[in-house]
Order: sequence, then C-alpha cells, then structure tokens
Amino acid sequence: MTDTWSTHDIEFRDDVVVKSFRSRERAQPLREWQALHLLTRYAPGLAPEPIRADLEGEPPVIVMSRLEGVPLRGRELDRKRLRALAEAVGTMHDAIPPEVVLALPACTWYPPVVEGKARSWSTGGRELGPDPTVAQAFEAGRRWLADRDPAPEPGPGIRPVFGLSDGNLANYLWDGTRVRLVDFEISGRSDRAFELAEIVEHISMWPGGTEDDTTFFLSCFEPTDPEIERLRNFRTLLAFIWLLMLLPDSPGHDRNPPGTLERQAARLLAHLDRVG
Repeated sequence: MTDTWSTHDIEFRDDVVVKSFRSRERAQPLREWQALHLLTRYAPGLAPEPIRADLEGEPPVIVMSRLEGVPLRGRELDRKRLRALAEAVGTMHDAIPPEVVLALPACTWYPPVVEGKARSWSTGGRELGPDPTVAQAFEAGRRWLADRDPAPEPGPGIRPVFGLSDGNLANYLWDGTRVRLVDFEISGRSDRAFELAEIVEHISMWPGGTEDDTTFFLSCFEPTDPEIERLRNFRTLLAFIWLLMLLPDSPGHDRNPPGTLERQAARLLAHLDRVG
C-alpha cells in the first residue's frame, strides 16, 4: 500500500510485512532495522520482530513479523484506547536502559530541526488565505518564535528516551486490547517531553480527540516540572509547524478536510495565550 507522500512501499503477506524504502536519506532503513532489534530485545511484543533485511539492496528491504490490529488514526479515542496508547509509549520509554538510549543517534525530527523548519517556513511571503484568524495566528506565531531562545539540550529532570519522533496515529496499532508500534525510520534518541508533544499535537490526534483527552493521556506519564515547561513550549512550536504545513501554499493544505487550517489557527492562538 503506497501513496504519493509515503517514503516507502509496504507489502502485507500472511505472517510477514515487507517494507521497501525509496531512499536511504537520513539512514532510514538502518534506523528501522536497529529499532526493531532494540525493541525485540528490551520490549518484546511491542513492535514487529525483525526477520531479515537487505539494507544495501536497490531498494533497501526489511522483512518483519506482521502485527494484528488497526491504526488508531481516524478512530474514536476513548479512555480505553488512550490508556493503551500511553501504556505502549510508556513501555517503550521505560524498557530501554538510559545508557543504551544515550548511545543512539538523535531522531531525525527533533527540536533543533523543528525550530529550524519553523523559522525557514515562516519567512518571506506566505499565502494565508481569506480567514483573518489564520493571519492572526501566523503573525502571533512568528512573533513568538522570534522572541524564543532555542530549546536547550535536555538537562536535569528531562528524561532521555528512545522515540519514534512521529506522532502520527497511523503508526499505533490497536488490536482491541493493547497498542503496538510500527514505523521506526526516523527513530532514535529523544526526550520524553518532545515525544509526548509530538503525539498530542499531531494533526491525526484532533479529528476525534479533545483537550480533555490530551490532558488524560499526558496524566498517564506524571511529567516532572522541567518536562511540563518543556512540553508546553514544544506543543506551541509543533502547533505552529502544523499551521505552516496547512497554509494554502503548502502540500498539506489540500490533503486535509476543509476547515482544518482554521481550526489549527485557533489551536495555535490558544497555546500562545497559555505560554504568554
């Protein structure tokens, strides 16, 4: 199953999945293969098991076990599913020893990259469309970003974790009882605050989710005070990134239902009110 925006092709067989990569950019096949081995060792059953790989092939290919379940994206996010999602993410964060996490390369989508994209995508003339709320949110987000110091490296109270660095709920499979994880091509070392922000601010969370759902999900993790502050700022940053990706001159605009951009603008303004 493929689409225009996918970075890989997937073939589902009876008991295995064959994933063919269209690019080796950012070592995507290697990251995926290493992640599958890592999770099989430290959190068996949470992700597919690695079976075989040809990382030097054209294209690079990984064969992994097939998991039961359906993606959470586009489904009702009731308390049962949200709790299972939190348990899966928490298991991944808890299972891998800190010394192993710290030896990993950073995720390819992590704070310095996100901030750099936000700054470059918000410069120059952007097409904002006719809704004044979008223009208001764009200018407010740009001012907030200009006044913001770059996010510091994780310090005391900020927990390093292995992360997917991708909050797309399509990567979280629900089998009726538990959630399991797929798609590790940009995975690596991250920190818990950024990983949680990436999940709750991903656009896939919001068609069926509410701020109460987000509060419930985050409460499952008991973040530290430094993580709460870092989480608040990353949520604002990621909300701005999503606004930029939904503008009329961005590819994401036509991929989402009418009204998505306007709702994202209101969401960003609410975040900016909270951070001051």
